[in-house]
Amino acid sequence: MTRLAGAKLLLTSGPTRGNLDAVRYITNKSTGRLGALIAEAALAEGAEVTFIYGTGSLTPHVADGRRARLRLIEVETVSDLIAAVRDAMGGTLFDAVIHAMAVLDYEPAESIPEKVPSEREEWVIRLVRTPKVIRLIRDLDPNAFLVGFKLEVGRSPEELRRIGFESLQKNRADLVIANDLAEIEKGRHRGHFIDPRGEVIAVAEGKPTIVAQLIEILSREYAQRRVVAEGGTHGQA
Repeated sequence: MTRLAGAKLLLTSGPTRGNLDAVRYITNKSTGRLGALIAEAALAEGAEVTFIYGTGSLTPHVADGRRARLRLIEVETVSDLIAAVRDAMGGTLFDAVIHAMAVLDYEPAESIPEKVPSEREEWVIRLVRTPKVIRLIRDLDPNAFLVGFKLEVGRSPEELRRIGFESLQKNRADLVIANDLAEIEKGRHRGHFIDPRGEVIAVAEGKPTIVAQLIEILSREYAQRRVVAEGGTHGQA
């Protein structure tokens, strides 16, 4: 029996965009590859996956027999993402939410509906903060096992642990995977898995290894929750 059979997972992945005018936008460097790999692995373990992904992101490649357990939802902006999360979580209780999407922390204060002429000598753009989507996720479901990601640049392992733990506490997550863009761009993608005690419970190198470690943790958590649920059911008999 596959380890996540019957589990319902919500996974966000890829970039978000902030529109400047009719043809231009700001975004980030996320390709969505890690999120797609996580979804593929979860589907292989029997899970049902709702996959919210940014425009231009990679999406899971799955065999026909698994497509019925995969729901794809494309979003572009942070507002689109918030609406999609609210809709998905309003109708389903998820066992786990893996928030791997690279959400813009700042977006243009306004989007011009037409194209700004290229002859303009200067274009001053004001950016404003966006809502923290991971906090919205926790508010919508206080009981789902919530996994967040924290991306930094040029940080030591201890700094990644500290920053990741702070992120976990602020966002009331159950697990944070901290990584460093400088390492990723050098082909050494290391994921530091940080738990609610502030401890690094694993360091995985390479996207496939990060995915395998995450699936192992999700599987253990899902098994424990099933035992608790079945115990409660038996106790009521």
